[in-house]
Amino acid sequence: MAITQTVEIPADRRITLEVPREVPTGPVILTFTPANTETQKKTPISQFFGILSPNTYGNSIAYQRSLRDEWDD
Repeated sequence: MAITQTVEIPADRRITLEVPREVPTGPVILTFTPANTETQKKTPISQFFGILSPNTYGNSIAYQRSLRDEWDD
């Protein structure tokens, strides 16, 4: 079960959440993601360029083919 709620963080940085009755009592894991785009840092796609570069794996095409060959087994 996953519940998403958008809440406003006040100046005192304290929030109270109400959850539906269907949610069982006990431990939960809370994850916070700021909704303000100014506070979010986006990962530029260029960070992922060159992951399969020849400098890392030798021949990147051969490396990719070897991975695909594993799928066919």
